[in-house]
Amino acid sequence: MTSSVQSPSTLPPLTAGPHRRRLGIVALVATLGGLLFGYDTGVINGALAPMAVELGLTTLTEGVVTSSLLIGAAIGALLGGRLSDSWGRRRTIILLAIMFIIGALTCVFTPNLEIMIVGRSILGLAVGGASVVVPVFLSELAPYEIRGSIAGRNELMIVVGQLSAFVVNAIIGTVWADHGSVWRYMLAVSALPAAALLVGMTRVPESPRWLIAQGRLDDALAVLTTVRSPERARAELAEIESAARAETSRPRGSWHSLKDKWILRIVLVGIGISVAQQLTGINSIMYYGQSVLTEAGFDQGSALVANIAPGVISVIGGIIGLNLMQRINRRTTLLVGFSLTTTMHFLIGISSIALPVGNPARPFVILLLVVLFVGSMQTFLNIAIWVMLAEIFPLFIRGFAIGIAVFWGWIANAVLGLWFPTVVEAIGISGTFFIFAAIGVGALVFIATQVPETRGRTLEAIEEDVTTGSIYKIQTEK
Repeated sequence: MTSSVQSPSTLPPLTAGPHRRRLGIVALVATLGGLLFGYDTGVINGALAPMAVELGLTTLTEGVVTSSLLIGAAIGALLGGRLSDSWGRRRTIILLAIMFIIGALTCVFTPNLEIMIVGRSILGLAVGGASVVVPVFLSELAPYEIRGSIAGRNELMIVVGQLSAFVVNAIIGTVWADHGSVWRYMLAVSALPAAALLVGMTRVPESPRWLIAQGRLDDALAVLTTVRSPERARAELAEIESAARAETSRPRGSWHSLKDKWILRIVLVGIGISVAQQLTGINSIMYYGQSVLTEAGFDQGSALVANIAPGVISVIGGIIGLNLMQRINRRTTLLVGFSLTTTMHFLIGISSIALPVGNPARPFVILLLVVLFVGSMQTFLNIAIWVMLAEIFPLFIRGFAIGIAVFWGWIANAVLGLWFPTVVEAIGISGTFFIFAAIGVGALVFIATQVPETRGRTLEAIEEDVTTGSIYKIQTEK
């Protein structure tokens, strides 16, 4: 069939100028939400041990404290996506910044476990909302030629946030090692980028695609001309408006939309890649890395410092992965990534059996394999998955659909966050990572058979093929 959507080749080419710098600044401000996402999920890694002492936590309540943020994030993803469809991407991110501040302060000044759970839940709502709305905002603002690198910056900022948490934990944990409330200082740091996000988002524009969906064409053109050349802005406005008109008959952002078999299928694909990402166990390493390294044979102080290594490789892998977004097909990237992470899972499990506790090589071999696992994950999977989630859904349901997909990802994350310490305690590192490896094999089959290709196409072209089902036809590799 002939596409009614303007071909990318007919758009005026991207040009250098103040509008490109403006796009970079807007992306930097918005990705502070990703930085907070990373810091607030990673800080528990070093804060949990001293927090457990002061608040009297057991292994189970440690899991509850960790997973309360994750359960809140699942709810925040579902609500944040829908809210952004009706209220706007920009205003929703401003609300999330306020919640980040409130949640951080609640955790810092908590007198007991119960208030800590409340504070972590508030942070979770903000983290979940940010995990949905920021990638959508960036993908809708970016030109298709560099959409992967622009939208992928959010995932890079997430791992920068996690590395920041590990470094801050190591510094504060060393300087104030004898201070019983050292974990409060670790948690307090997140209020600073939250304030910067709140101030910064008051100065950036709304998503032009959201504005067009609301019929505000003049406002959308005004936004586009700040981040595009005038000719490119007018051409994109016409293309987006044409696609938006074609969708006016569809129910907007609701469960009724899932009655369409093609919409339901792409939502299930989104859920699949979101859950598969979490079931690699990557966030278990980010939350409990210190515990894993202690189990591997490091003492507690050495594990706190050694835990910085996965954070460093996350950032390096994220930078490489951002570059890959413009060079390699999304499906290829995912298949390579899951192959590598599954291999690392098997090797970690085998090593923990072959090198029993007490073997001097054990902690260093497991640390190396954990670093290689995290590097593989960040280079090939995390950025690609978040970029795909931001671009595979049609405009009329984008916020709602990504909210559903990320909701189930956070639920998987929460289950791991709650039970990971108990599982490691029960079956050890080897059994735990063999389970992750088996799940990885299933993920490879799912990616190979169900996930479509989206690189090098406008959001409107992807939308048309999703709504007609033609995106699922076998595609040749570029």
